Amino acid sequence: MHETLERICQLQPQYSAENTPAMQERGRLVRSDLKIELDGLRPRLAAALAPFGSDLLVEGSDGIGRKTELPWVRFCSRNMSPNPTEGFYCVTHFSTDGSAVHVTVGCGSSRFHKGSSVPLPDHELDVQTDWARRVVIEQFGTLVPFDDPADFGARRPLPISFQRATAISRRIAYSDIRTTDFDELFDQAAQRLRPIYAAQSIGRDLTDADQRELEIAAALSPLDRPAGRQGYGLSAAARRAVEKRAMEVASQFLRSKGYAVRDTSASYSFDFEATLSGKPIKVEVKGTTSDRADGILMTTNEVELHRSEKGGTALIIVSSIRLSEQNGVYSGSGGNVEWLLGWDIDGWVHEPTAFRVTRPPLTRRLLTS
Repeated sequence: MHETLERICQLQPQYSAENTPAMQERGRLVRSDLKIELDGLRPRLAAALAPFGSDLLVEGSDGIGRKTELPWVRFCSRNMSPNPTEGFYCVTHFSTDGSAVHVTVGCGSSRFHKGSSVPLPDHELDVQTDWARRVVIEQFGTLVPFDDPADFGARRPLPISFQRATAISRRIAYSDIRTTDFDELFDQAAQRLRPIYAAQSIGRDLTDADQRELEIAAALSPLDRPAGRQGYGLSAAARRAVEKRAMEVASQFLRSKGYAVRDTSASYSFDFEATLSGKPIKVEVKGTTSDRADGILMTTNEVELHRSEKGGTALIIVSSIRLSEQNGVYSGSGGNVEWLLGWDIDGWVHEPTAFRVTRPPLTRRLLTS
């Protein structure tokens, strides 16, 4: 493998978008030789990915049609990342000047939203990579040894997006290729990809709204589930545990702020009536396993309440709730609180998730006559 990596680096300064002899050789090395060498590590990489290693995918590319500045070879769970534009994966890049090899974990440039995959704008890509870094730190306590800048020297838009989509990176200088244990390095990268997949499998990378949309899409079209999300979807019991934990956290939070709290969730379209200095407010509580609190799903009645009584309502979002299960019984723990007093619902973007479509009564009568 060392010779292959060195030779690709040597060919990088000869980059051309045309299929020159140098680019033909580079393409063969990336798409065939290096891919085969990574395939030889399949048992080790599959073990490092644990439950996500059973469908290990290894593939490489030097560009479709015109050649790319940044050829790459990646490995991943086929289910979690069916193609390079979706999900997270371990990917090897090469500096454009041939000065280094970069072993990284990065993500595709699209995400699930409103039932399908859509391109990620730069700020969303930054959110995704930042989220992945936090998951790795949560698991390992540090990004080391994958804490190098993701700077591959790219100059063209698509290769630049590869850099932006990199969550963690280890740079190996050309002079250090021969002395680097790449088998161990790829194993370490796979170990860091595993907790990212585990977090994705319970929807931690999706907003609460996206989680619910995914569940709705799966219910409406069970044979057309988005790739990489086949295992995701909270059961009714798990969802109840999340909601119960959110209510507990929200109640504790309100009481810590001096509010008298009355649970109204069984009778009204809001969860708590919270009173401070004789002034009551209506509080809506949303709980989620997601680490992102920037999108929620609301019923028509909830929306109408916050609009009709604007200024007299509040929203509490409890994110990052963790679920545990024992003998089929779920319980929730943790949770981060976001408190929006006097919430202006019209300051948020509203998007329809699904429509209830009902046949008019007259049409029903005609059909049965």
